[in-house]
Amino acid sequence: MRIGIDKMAFATTNDYLDLVELAKERGVDPNKFTIGIGQDLQAVVPPTQDIVTLGATAAKKLLTPELEKNISTVIVATESGIDNSKASAIYIKHLLGLSDFTRTVEMKEACYSATAAIQFAKGVVALNPQETVLVIAADIARYGLNTPGEVTQGAGAVAMLISQNPHILTLEDTTVAYSKDIMDFWRPLYATEALVDGKYSTNVYIEFFLQTFTRYQQLTGRELEDFAALTFHMPFTKMGKKGLEGLLKDRNDEVAQRLRTQLTASQLFSRQVGNLYTGSLYLSLMSLLQNSDLRAGSRIGLFSYGSGAEGEFYTGILEDGYEHYMNNIQEELKHRHQVSVAEYEKLFSSQLGMNDRDIEFDVTNDPLPFVLKGQKDHQRIYEAK
Repeated sequence: MRIGIDKMAFATTNDYLDLVELAKERGVDPNKFTIGIGQDLQAVVPPTQDIVTLGATAAKKLLTPELEKNISTVIVATESGIDNSKASAIYIKHLLGLSDFTRTVEMKEACYSATAAIQFAKGVVALNPQETVLVIAADIARYGLNTPGEVTQGAGAVAMLISQNPHILTLEDTTVAYSKDIMDFWRPLYATEALVDGKYSTNVYIEFFLQTFTRYQQLTGRELEDFAALTFHMPFTKMGKKGLEGLLKDRNDEVAQRLRTQLTASQLFSRQVGNLYTGSLYLSLMSLLQNSDLRAGSRIGLFSYGSGAEGEFYTGILEDGYEHYMNNIQEELKHRHQVSVAEYEKLFSSQLGMNDRDIEFDVTNDPLPFVLKGQKDHQRIYEAK
């Protein structure tokens, strides 16, 4: 039985910040952001959006009445949870109007958990081939104003349908997971912004990629020549480049050049949105598929990483006509609204966060189909517009 990614969709906020403008405001050479980090634009989150609204917006782009009938399970992978008990998947399932006979769960392991969700979804479909699993990777990356990590913020959600006979990517059987107890990035329960040791985290990321890829080669006997492209988790696009170059080193033959070219294609959307945490790998996959000319039958490698730390390398085979089963991201990004640095700072500080008070947001100017209206009696209030 062939099982894999049948459809994919991406959603982000309507507002973005130009990082050249941020660099000027912070007194930093813009090249440090655009070249050194590899980022150009960054999604800005209004208080009316969170992982529930973004996740529901992405999923809505996938669904038809016929597809909805087959969804047995909704899994939300996130490290931006809105409740320590209740799963965000329940809110999203309600907003989408899915059947009450639907399993809903939320998963966490930093930026890695969407990959675990896909592997678990594959198991569900293997046991029940008539079922489809909706996997949503939704996150809001926050590090704080005027912090070293400010340039690697972002927000968005990638929604995927996992089913038999997929239209985008058939997942191959061999996967390699690797984990260690490492403090390179974490967010204590009392904090709304993450703590990170940036240089250490980058080194761990590269180590985990090399460990998982080498183990994969030992298990399968495959070489770099067997891959049309490698995709990476990209909290910022330079990270993917560091991972690939850690493998290629001084290699400069036709295979190495092809992998570098495809890496560039996979970076384009991340450069315009920023860090998605759990969704970053899957946005890079969508970017690769929409900005390259890969053919059906191509093998794509995927490296997933989550600080703390866990990595996984796995592969998929591209299906014929894959381009028809995703939303056109570049076209949608053209219609966003640019905000000034001052507006960005105001929106950043207006998030609901850990506020315990009743609050009502003005949702009039939010164009997304789902919004967070506020909080009342310690309960978040959502609306499908």
